[in-house]
Amino acid sequence: MEQRKLIVVADDDQSIRSLLQSFFESEGYQTVEVKAGRDVVAVVNRHSPDLIIMDIRMPGMTGLEVLDQMKRLHIEDVPVLMMTAYGSSNVAIEAIQRGAYDYVTKPFELDDLLMTVKRTLDHRELARRVRVVDETPRDPLDNIIGNTPIMQHVYKTIGRVARTDATILVTGESGTGKELVAQALHFNSNRRTGPLVKVPCASLTETLLESELFGHEAGSFTSAVKTRKGRFETADKGTIFLDEIGEMSPNTQKKLLRVLQ
Repeated sequence: MEQRKLIVVADDDQSIRSLLQSFFESEGYQTVEVKAGRDVVAVVNRHSPDLIIMDIRMPGMTGLEVLDQMKRLHIEDVPVLMMTAYGSSNVAIEAIQRGAYDYVTKPFELDDLLMTVKRTLDHRELARRVRVVDETPRDPLDNIIGNTPIMQHVYKTIGRVARTDATILVTGESGTGKELVAQALHFNSNRRTGPLVKVPCASLTETLLESELFGHEAGSFTSAVKTRKGRFETADKGTIFLDEIGEMSPNTQKKLLRVLQ
């Protein structure tokens, strides 16, 4: 039987705490109440919760200050949803910048809050599944910004396909983060201990690109003074990232297709 998720509810308003505790426990979650910001970190260390729902304004230590304290103590794997009666964009931006996963504005619909909680917990579980466990200092997914439904779909797709050996086509406008997705796919795959080799297809001539991809023997063309491994060979047991593959000449694309097949 799956263990119930544990939610910490932090608010100085007893009625809010009681309401959320009753609601989430009726939905199958465990809850712990906290009425002061200064007690949140202690509760986190004691109970190892899956999620914190915290008011942004509490006496003694505000929710924003709690976020700062969690960051100083490197408590980064517990997502925080901020509650605020001040729904300005400035408050939202500051909360997110300080490490909150998302925020909700009072008064809120409990069903809407429940959907936000489920989405947050799903994202946390995904991040756990695809977390890099080698020398990479942080999960490349952390560099991909966004909590919209579309971005949630991107995260789930990365988590689903990264463990396969399929050839993956990443599309999108310039600047949308295709390279970040390629990095996340590599570092969350079974090949993450191997090399990630990037080939800038748009910046190389046809001859040089083919030489880069497939390698060459000494004397095969004028400047080929020694044998050189191709990027495909270099990327053995790792991942090759063909950046701007659409800029390849049709002739090179045909040769590439034979390799991929």
